[in-house]
Amino acid sequence: MRLKGARILVTGAGSGLGRCVARELAELGAHPILLGRRDATLQETLPQAPRAVLDHADEAAVAAFAAECPELDGMVLAAGELATGSVTGTDAATFDRMVASNLRGPWLICHHLGPRLREGASVVLVGSNIGLRPIPDSAAYCIAKAGLHMLAQVLALEWAPRSIRANAIAPGPMHTPMVEARLSRSSDPAADLSRLARVNPLQRLGRPEEVAALVLHLLSPESAWTTGAVIPIDGGAAGTFWP
Repeated sequence: MRLKGARILVTGAGSGLGRCVARELAELGAHPILLGRRDATLQETLPQAPRAVLDHADEAAVAAFAAECPELDGMVLAAGELATGSVTGTDAATFDRMVASNLRGPWLICHHLGPRLREGASVVLVGSNIGLRPIPDSAAYCIAKAGLHMLAQVLALEWAPRSIRANAIAPGPMHTPMVEARLSRSSDPAADLSRLARVNPLQRLGRPEEVAALVLHLLSPESAWTTGAVIPIDGGAAGTFWP
């Protein structure tokens, strides 16, 4: 996979999929730049990699970072947050937080960092399979991730004259801190984990490295004719099962 020497910005690099992607990039000889909210976790990901601590939904912080950022060969926008609740059961503050974390943040990164992308760059936005088909009790998150998928398609159209590709992936539940946090809030974590595993034909949660493999493919020249796609990677759940 031809990514040696590529400079790739990775948001959400302090844990989960973002951490996995950053480490895989480094192993391939790329030069990841790590973004996240906690310096300690970014350091744990790749101690020697350049990093910046910021909230991607804070426009002033993103603009300041963009002013100092070198040119980029790609971006992986993996930062996000999950809160559960129905439409009637979710307050406005929680809805605003889900939109800020899962949509406003990626929008601001693209708005301010788009000019730093080299011609031929690739951008991967991490959405969710429940942004394609909703499930109960995750209303604000579902809506925000659906918006993120559309952002990827809009970017594919707008950045095509610069030969910059933009795609979204729509993963199902993986063994990540986000899912672990959700389970920790459950009244019956074992039953909730079993339910999550049963919603796809393969009857298991995904692993971050499995999803990272798709991200790396989309970043690489091997996917040069792929743009504007929203790709489920969820053990077949989006294509075969209703919740």
